Amino acid sequence: MIIFTVIGSFWLEVILKVGVLKQFKRTSLSIAPVAFLFVAWDKYAISHGHWLFDKKQILGIYGPWCIPIEEYLFFIVVPIAALMTIEAVRITKKSWKV
Repeated sequence: MIIFTVIGSFWLEVILKVGVLKQFKRTSLSIAPVAFLFVAWDKYAISHGHWLFDKKQILGIYGPWCIPIEEYLFFIVVPIAALMTIEAVRITKKSWKV
């Protein structure tokens, strides 16, 4: 499903030249603290049986703390898509205060 987010938002980088991917350090500093907290929350929820991933719906590749790679990608791709969308609004709707 992450591919739909990429298709739906990453074209903004190419067509509108929003520049989010060019600002790697700024983007990383925006995403990393929140992603770390969500990954820690996932670790807690999984280890206590509050959350699980259906093995039929994941690739079977796990990162640290036995969290599927899709979950890590989600915490990176979705915020980047959101930043691209905000920057696209700034470019196309200059009168809007975003």
